[in-house]
Amino acid sequence: MRFPVSYLIALIIFVSANSVFAQEKSDERPNILMIISDDQAWNDYSFMNHQMIETPSLDRLAKQSILFRRGYVPTALCRPSLMTIITGRYAHQHGVTGNDPSLKYAPRGSELQSKRRQELIGYVQRFDTLPRTLAKSGYRCLQTGKWWEGNFKEGGFTDGMTRGFPQQGGRHGDDGLKIGREGLEPIMSFMNECVTSKKPFFVWYAPFLPHTPHRPPKRLFDKYAAMDLPKTVAKYYAMCEWFDETCGELLDELDRLEIADNTIVVYACDNGWIQNPDANGYAPRSKQTAYEGGIRTPIMFRWPDRLKPADRSELCSTIDLMPTLLAAVGEDIPKDLPGLNLLPQLESGNPVEREFILGEGFAHDIADLKKPEASLLYRWCIHGKWKLLLTYDGEVNRYQSTHPRDVKGPQLFDLEADPFEGNNVAAKNPDIVKKLKSKIENWYPLTERKLIE
Repeated sequence: MRFPVSYLIALIIFVSANSVFAQEKSDERPNILMIISDDQAWNDYSFMNHQMIETPSLDRLAKQSILFRRGYVPTALCRPSLMTIITGRYAHQHGVTGNDPSLKYAPRGSELQSKRRQELIGYVQRFDTLPRTLAKSGYRCLQTGKWWEGNFKEGGFTDGMTRGFPQQGGRHGDDGLKIGREGLEPIMSFMNECVTSKKPFFVWYAPFLPHTPHRPPKRLFDKYAAMDLPKTVAKYYAMCEWFDETCGELLDELDRLEIADNTIVVYACDNGWIQNPDANGYAPRSKQTAYEGGIRTPIMFRWPDRLKPADRSELCSTIDLMPTLLAAVGEDIPKDLPGLNLLPQLESGNPVEREFILGEGFAHDIADLKKPEASLLYRWCIHGKWKLLLTYDGEVNRYQSTHPRDVKGPQLFDLEADPFEGNNVAAKNPDIVKKLKSKIENWYPLTERKLIE
């Protein structure tokens, strides 16, 4: 069958126009810059009312964002927390419950320890991670900073810095850990390349900041040392401001590239930290624990094209990041993701329809890679102002002093009246304990672990 020349010309114009439209539509997809601080308390920011630490860049971001002051991570330890962000699953679901396979059963440097580390790294390949999903739809995805799951490609990133275990330094980031502390050039170059090639991008900025070693620039240390603080505290406060400066550089670059309006900036911390004034480490009830000092973090979403800044009082969890971001870029959300897609409420300003949030805590060392329950220490539920913390008899090897588990029975706190959890009111509120305990037990059943009562 022959077609008139005019018909063919019209068809070519139609196809070309639709190709251009498709390209324009593709180019309109938002970029994503995910900023994840490392070991920072929920109130160690100026915008969270800290009286000494100055964070002007994050203060600016908070004013321009939808800010959830009552944000949480489900697990207060680096590796499982980051794995939750990248997969959208709880630790008992993705299986990476701790930072390392237990040295008790596989000594350091042994062939068995290496085998177990490799097995653990393979867990991330079981999921369509956030970068893997974005890459399939045409995004370039850059990994920088903390990354425990082997080479960056294992998690679905198209670009990255971390070479990964078993290469030297590959336990939790190797070359990636230079970002921030040694400048931001890899991210700046990447964003410039993506803008030039009109490719949407996802940047994972999870620097080793303000994490130990606390070696801030002298100018910042001197600033806080002059406040008559213990040296360890002055160093930590200086690290918080140093991290803030790097965030400011990234936000300024988005402005320079004229892409800030259509770039989603997400902020959270992987787990909390309370600086021990007498040592280069964390104080009790912070990192690794299920107390507010370990699990609470501000969470922010900035997207000038679509979201009106607001200061929100609802509960939010990093388990919500993946479904919300997938919705924002127009991707289908896997039905088995436990988090909420917050995008409708972020856009409308309506309250997030959530009754409660849940979380869990495990030992630093994974006792049994096949049984997450083996090293389960805590499960918790927050419902309105109430927080119930249940403690379990899971195995602890290293860091036993972090988990004394000397409080018997449930711990209930009124977070409005007692945000630093100094007063356990479980005995005075048995009905509330029963209600929240039921929510925890209905979350997922335990077969081996017992409550410490």
